Amino acid sequence: MPAKIFRYPFIASLHDIDAAGVMFFALYFQHAHDAYEAFMAEIGFSLPRLIRQGTLLPLVHSEADFLLPIRHGEQLTIEIQLERLGSASFTLGYRYLDSRERVAARLKTSHVTLNPEDWQPMALPRALHAVLTEYAA
Repeated sequence: MPAKIFRYPFIASLHDIDAAGVMFFALYFQHAHDAYEAFMAEIGFSLPRLIRQGTLLPLVHSEADFLLPIRHGEQLTIEIQLERLGSASFTLGYRYLDSRERVAARLKTSHVTLNPEDWQPMALPRALHAVLTEYAA
């Protein structure tokens, strides 16, 4: 069975655009985080619920490649797939697709599960680990 892909559509707003007329680099991460929150909710692990239950998934690494300019009003889709899954961490890959399905940017974020009492890594919840495997690239 092929891996699942989560798709998150959005439109580049005026407040996303810098003086050069393209999306400001830091806002790629803001949109990626919005997509991440929607993804986690879609798979049954909303971040507010996880945090209330004591499961922390802070970001420990991020990177990006910017391939095409994104301009105001552009309709985009962020695709999310799992790139790496460990016992206590995972890395997600994000592809920003423009309206012609061209890849405008690629991002990665790595998250680790921390125990809220001592901030040490702990195992991912089994159910979360299982559902994440469905999105393995």
